[in-house]
Amino acid sequence: MSITPEEKTRLIKEYATKEGDTGSPEVQVAILTSRITTLTEHFKGHKKDNHSRRGLLMMVALRRKLLDYTKSKDEARYQSLIQRLGIRR
Repeated sequence: MSITPEEKTRLIKEYATKEGDTGSPEVQVAILTSRITTLTEHFKGHKKDNHSRRGLLMMVALRRKLLDYTKSKDEARYQSLIQRLGIRR
């Protein structure tokens, strides 16, 4: 249900703001979005998996907090991030 290390490395390279960047909000949101889409696909076949559903809800809440933080610091970065990830807001 988790993402592969190769996928995580690709996301870090794609969304990093500078060399060696793994902790910026953009990278964290991109990784969370990938994990959320993976779990969403999982629930299509496992409708009663409520333990994983709780984890999904926590990830969605964390992503929302990171997006709110990015929006409060820099509106342009926020807009470009949700545009690149295809997150509806």
